[in-house]
Order: sequence, then C-alpha cells, then structure tokens
Amino acid sequence: MANTKSAAKRVRQNARNASRNASVLSTLRTRQKKLLAIPEGDKATIRKASMALSSLLDKAAKRGIIHRNLANRKKSRLPSVGIPPREGAVSSTAAAT
Repeated sequence: MANTKSAAKRVRQNARNASRNASVLSTLRTRQKKLLAIPEGDKATIRKASMALSSLLDKAAKRGIIHRNLANRKKSRLPSVGIPPREGAVSSTAAAT
C-alpha cells in the first residue's frame, strides 16, 4: 500500500500504462503471426502487412514500449517482398564494394 499521495498516483499510472503496453504488445504479436500466415505467392498482401507491422514496431519503439533495437531487429527479419529501401539507406551489396 502506498504511503503518500504521489506514490498512490504512481501505482495507478503504472497499472494503466502496463495495461496499455500489454495491449500494444499483443497487437504486435498478432500482426506478426498474421503476416507469417500469408501464403508466399501473395506478394501484394505480404508487402502491405510488412509495411503495417513495420510502422507499428516503430511507433511502439517511439513510445518506449519496446526497445529501438528490438524494433529494428524484428523489421530486418520481416519478409521484404518488393519493399523498396528507404532513401539514404545503404544496401549490403553497395557497402561490400
């Protein structure tokens, strides 16, 4: 039990934020499972789902729900069917030469 008003407020805030964070994490896991369940030949759907998941990962990292490196690692492992690289990004073949 909290001893001060501010401690009681922090308990309430932590409970609210934990609930919100759990919801976002659940959404991320669900979207990732749905993306992996898409058949390989459906490139348009894979591309759309990959971009949507990438956006959700970035937003979660920006809000501090997941670490920035975790978001980047998950994005790099997404199926990248027909997704053009971002401007200024160095491709692995260009970096090797």
